[in-house]
Amino acid sequence: MKKTNSLLAYLLIGIGIYFVLRELKIPILTNFYSWQTLLIIIGLALLIHSYTSKSYQNLFAGTIVLGLGIHLHGVQHYTFWIDHWGVILLIIGIAFIVRATKTKKGVLPGLLFIIVAVLLIFSINLPVYFDWVYTVIDLFERFWPIVIIIIGFYLLKKK
Repeated sequence: MKKTNSLLAYLLIGIGIYFVLRELKIPILTNFYSWQTLLIIIGLALLIHSYTSKSYQNLFAGTIVLGLGIHLHGVQHYTFWIDHWGVILLIIGIAFIVRATKTKKGVLPGLLFIIVAVLLIFSINLPVYFDWVYTVIDLFERFWPIVIIIIGFYLLKKK
């Protein structure tokens, strides 16, 4: 009984702290009074619940929600933050790695996502002999839905 209610408890505690701090209007925290912070709180609650209950099915989702919250907050408030769609692939790769630390599954997809994300994010300043990367990125940006369809069919056929 205690384990099933702990996710809700962590969510309520986090959201409660958020609204209390918002009412106190602490000057150093004014950048965190946004919906992105709520995503961060939900992600942290999922991660804390997964680790404390030793039920690791929420590690992947918690890492993605936390990562998206941090990324969206960074894009909104910091001029140095990288605003590239490859960051989402990086977050997914990190989520696979975080989950793999406890379940021992997903290291290879995580590493692949991270490598592709780094290539995409930093492909703006590649040397001349890597011009082929621009062609591959252009093709991927045009036909990425086909990749999703192929992955979907693969998952349907996988036993």
